[in-house]
Amino acid sequence: MNTLSRHLICLSLLFFSTFAWSGLPASVDGRPLPSLAPMLKQVTPAVVNITTQGRVIERSSLFDDPLFQRFFNVPGIQRERRTQGLGSGVIVDSRQGYILTNHHVIKDAEIVIIRLQDGRQIKAKLVGADPDTDIAVLQIEADNLTAIPSADSSQLEVGDFVVAIGNPFGLGQTVTSGIVSALGRSGLGIESYEDFIQTDASINPGNSGGALVSLRGELVGINTAIIGPSGGNVGIGFAIPINMAKSIMAQLIQYGEVRRGRLGVGAQDLTHELAQSFDLDQQQGAIITQVTPNSPADHAGLKVGDVVTAINGKPLRNTLDLRNVVGLLPIGSELDIEIIRQGRSHNMTATIALPQFRKIKGGELNRQLRGTILRDITNDPRYSGEIEGILITAVEFNSPAARAGLHEGDIIIGMNDTAIANLEMLEKRLKQRSRRKVWLNILRGRTELYIMLP
Repeated sequence: MNTLSRHLICLSLLFFSTFAWSGLPASVDGRPLPSLAPMLKQVTPAVVNITTQGRVIERSSLFDDPLFQRFFNVPGIQRERRTQGLGSGVIVDSRQGYILTNHHVIKDAEIVIIRLQDGRQIKAKLVGADPDTDIAVLQIEADNLTAIPSADSSQLEVGDFVVAIGNPFGLGQTVTSGIVSALGRSGLGIESYEDFIQTDASINPGNSGGALVSLRGELVGINTAIIGPSGGNVGIGFAIPINMAKSIMAQLIQYGEVRRGRLGVGAQDLTHELAQSFDLDQQQGAIITQVTPNSPADHAGLKVGDVVTAINGKPLRNTLDLRNVVGLLPIGSELDIEIIRQGRSHNMTATIALPQFRKIKGGELNRQLRGTILRDITNDPRYSGEIEGILITAVEFNSPAARAGLHEGDIIIGMNDTAIANLEMLEKRLKQRSRRKVWLNILRGRTELYIMLP
């Protein structure tokens, strides 16, 4: 290699190393390069890390096996397990110290610790939680808090840029960016009420409860879930719209719970085949299959066979949309319901009313059910007339019912191979039973199983 070549190589190395170390210029043609840093400096102090400590009662699935119970007649064995969790939250009211997060972040927690960006760690109080929408409200007492201003999430459009902020895998505050991939996602089976914002901004375990913000630094959603084959991010994340979250938050602050109303109908999806049989051009909607007497639907004049096509001016795709609309509006709200009846369009007005539930302690029906609280689900808006049965709303630890294997959230749909629609039927069947042992047919999530009461 000659001297000229060596000099050229040295000059080239000097040029590229100088360029690499100097970094990008602060401006191009006198204009600063775009950066999210100024916006993030304003909003990141409002996103907090959450750690939880709690305990859960576990029971071996073996004891839920009806064959095992039948042949061995062994009562259920429960044990207590300590739990720890990580998640994120968003300060939405700096004066009152209110923090929005997901219900699943603080579920079963006895102690909730908030860690602020400045390093302060503060014990939080649970104001209220709504498992059906996966929203929880916490409160802390602290000075100099920063809150994120909220946007109107109904104004979001597919393609809008968004930023996700949270605590993935417990690494600490992390920022990712993306766009709004879709709006109004539902039917995913993640929550009972779904109206998700879908985004490709990376959301991972630990991001739950964190903030989804616009480029203006306004809160548009609460990050809540992902779809991924291994639990990691593949570009499909979901956030609860802030309009929906703040509506739930208002009820949790006022009542400590969400008071959902009822319309009083059962319905099924309008399929292509049903649309043809009804001679309808409409391909989406919900067909009313049941109207509860003296319900808001009955008073509004709705009838079996009506096809609901829109509510409050928004097209209705299916029964899930119907349930979401009713379940997410406060009691007393008016619904403008568009229907098709015998080929003609009509408009009805209904007012969402407070559900009328019959509730009873299980021990009043049967000593083996002692320790439970039972409730008819006939008027429960979560089921929209799709299921008949009795919801177990509470099970006391180590009670006869708990030892038998009953869980909170189970739905009793049968007893000794006879369908049970409500508490009145269960009470009647228990009095009329000819054999001593009682087998309950239980719906747990999407699984049916039998449990024997000893």
